[in-house]
Amino acid sequence: MDTSSTPQQPQRPLEGLRILDFSRVLTGPHATRMLCDLGAEIIKIEPPDGDLTRFTNPRVNSLSTYFIQQNVGKKNISLDMSKPEAVAIVKQLVMHADILIENFRPGVMKKLGLDYASLSALNPKLIYASITGYGQTGPWVHRRAYAPVVGAESGLTNHQGMARGGQFANDPFSHADVYTAMETCAAVLAAVIQRHSTGRGQSIDIAMAQTMLYVNEHAHDALWDEPTPPEQIRSFEPGNYPVLTAANGDKVVVSGHPGERGTFDLFFTAIGRTDLLTDPKFIDVPSRLVNLEELQSILRAWALTIPDATAIEEALAKHKLASGKIRTTRELADTDWAAAREITVEVSNRGGGKVRIPNAPWKFSDATVTTAGSPKYRGEDNALVLGDLLGLSAAEVDALTESGVLQRRVPPGATP
Repeated sequence: MDTSSTPQQPQRPLEGLRILDFSRVLTGPHATRMLCDLGAEIIKIEPPDGDLTRFTNPRVNSLSTYFIQQNVGKKNISLDMSKPEAVAIVKQLVMHADILIENFRPGVMKKLGLDYASLSALNPKLIYASITGYGQTGPWVHRRAYAPVVGAESGLTNHQGMARGGQFANDPFSHADVYTAMETCAAVLAAVIQRHSTGRGQSIDIAMAQTMLYVNEHAHDALWDEPTPPEQIRSFEPGNYPVLTAANGDKVVVSGHPGERGTFDLFFTAIGRTDLLTDPKFIDVPSRLVNLEELQSILRAWALTIPDATAIEEALAKHKLASGKIRTTRELADTDWAAAREITVEVSNRGGGKVRIPNAPWKFSDATVTTAGSPKYRGEDNALVLGDLLGLSAAEVDALTESGVLQRRVPPGATP
């Protein structure tokens, strides 16, 4: 058959990379979800008790939607690492892997004999990424850490609480996990590029708390000890950006501090209050900060005369101000924009139906990066992975399963 004119699917950017994923919950799994969407082969290695997120809700066909979102498209094997045979299998798999990612507490992998020093001796090209709360060195090395703890320790919770007038609460989003996942992904890909020139792999030590300082755009201000000119708004102070309500109840956030030089003029010209530009109460930045609540009240009163969020955006955009309607996640996902960008994707729920989750956010001109594949049950790919990579026969896989080295839990009647 002549296939010379048959259109081919564009290659996925990371095709050919194989990653052993020992991580669980969110930090590591989100990093490997990114790498998976970019085309890497991810082999998730789960313990017999499973990833904690398998037991959250909502759930369908014995799969939690939380687990589906972070682990779709990955292959899955399950090993009881308390058994020497399981450790031996991992060491064999390492010989066929490019990258290993884990987020255990420091020392756990070393106790298993699966630390970087041990595995790099078997595969010098191995890139080994370890994610922990406070890193592999230092006096906090053994502290337990999840995103809420790291948020508290790194200044995020304090900053948010002070912005609420001293009302402290844990953020419902796991920023420390997701930010660290993205930094891990970047670091791993940098190590892959370096390996092209050196021929060697390396270990990467990523600390969640250190990441949160790195991604904190206001850290420079918190670490500044010198005075600043009174005519300057320090670090933009986005906590003071207006939240306005339109006549129909729509709420919007406007990007810009109404007291800042230049921005003040844009705001009050946009709402037709040019008289305020020469008002002595608002003549400079210090006076505007003293009377900031009055400025905010004037803006809120104006917004109540405007029909809806779209009309507010149109009025402000004429004066170079951006605004956005406060929406729910579902409201954004159901917009025409979301449909045009394909920001969500439906994946198999393994029971003949579909689950809707976020799609990969990138648009490549010459590569496919759309989220693909299905969520896997624990140990579902034991035979496939160990057969393809290690040459184990079906009988050998069955024997390892019978002895408890391999674990497998696939509900009867699960569909592909």
